[in-house]
Amino acid sequence: MNKQSLRATIAKEFTFLFSLPALIWPLVFLCVPLATILYLSVVSGTVPIISFHKYFQLIDWMHTRIIMRSLILGFGTAVMCLVCAYPIAYFFAIKAGRFKNLFLFLLMIPMWTNFLIQVYGWFFLLEYNGLINTFLLKVGLINEPLYLMNNMVAVFILMIYCYVPFMLMPLYTILEKLNIHLLEASSDLGASPMQTFMRITLPLSMPGIRTGTLLVFVLGFGEFAIPALVGGGKYMMVGSLISYYFLVVRDMGLGAAFTVLSGLVLIFFSFCIYLILGVWCLRDTKEEI
Repeated sequence: MNKQSLRATIAKEFTFLFSLPALIWPLVFLCVPLATILYLSVVSGTVPIISFHKYFQLIDWMHTRIIMRSLILGFGTAVMCLVCAYPIAYFFAIKAGRFKNLFLFLLMIPMWTNFLIQVYGWFFLLEYNGLINTFLLKVGLINEPLYLMNNMVAVFILMIYCYVPFMLMPLYTILEKLNIHLLEASSDLGASPMQTFMRITLPLSMPGIRTGTLLVFVLGFGEFAIPALVGGGKYMMVGSLISYYFLVVRDMGLGAAFTVLSGLVLIFFSFCIYLILGVWCLRDTKEEI
């Protein structure tokens, strides 16, 4: 190969060289860890032997209850984040006008703060002598402080607070592209605001709803820090149990097997949510046609 042909080959494949980091990153930080987890879950003993014994150890009511609790918490968080984020995203995209960039900037400021700092900040609000109990005592609504910490209500509230931005941004991205003339035409044709919302705005924003719901559901299902800190360690979740098996019990095989099992459950329910929202969106579109 002469110099000219070599230069032509390098120039032709130059763009591929820039894509190598994008290929290496998921390979090293996603594929290799997943392969390691799968290997640990099926190999046992000092002499590597393929065995599914660890998976059979997980077939009991305790592990089922923990997975169900994480599913309910993740799905409930996704629903409440949708309820809270949709009006905000709609206001930013449709009503805010030239101030929407400022509002988005103000919304993003808390996300620049470390996640653990955000969690610990709620201690001053929810603790026994915290801001909420002090305010309620001052205005006379309660006679003694409430126990707002170390329960599932506190975990649920804090997860909604932390994950609302993950729901809001996909919604805002879709609603910002919404053709405002469709809303005006609907109003001119005599549709009420609720009819316009149900027949135009909601179906067209379904891709954002689907993305945000899946994103929050996946994050909420595997949450570890919030239940451990705000829940007081009373309620074992999927993330908590995985950490317990790996770091406390030091049973790598059992921890890896539970990680794979819970991951498969998460994939299955995420796929179900994706299909349900997709069918709903398709049904609304057909009704409009």
